[in-house]
Amino acid sequence: MKYLVLLVVLVVAIGIWRSNRAAPKPPQPGKSRPPALPQDMVACAHCGVHVPHADAQIQGDLAYCSLEHQRLGKP
Repeated sequence: MKYLVLLVVLVVAIGIWRSNRAAPKPPQPGKSRPPALPQDMVACAHCGVHVPHADAQIQGDLAYCSLEHQRLGKP
């Protein structure tokens, strides 16, 4: 008898748990982000890696990908 009560309690608990779970919401078609605008790319004067102009370290008319390459200068 106690196993039957335990089984009933377990079934009720699983039922409550499953009903309280949030169903995954489908993505709304009108709420997507617009694509990012293209950015100007510049080549690092030290290694040649292309980085966005906004992220580049500029020194005079030369662009570098990092402060370390700016410190090392043009090879």
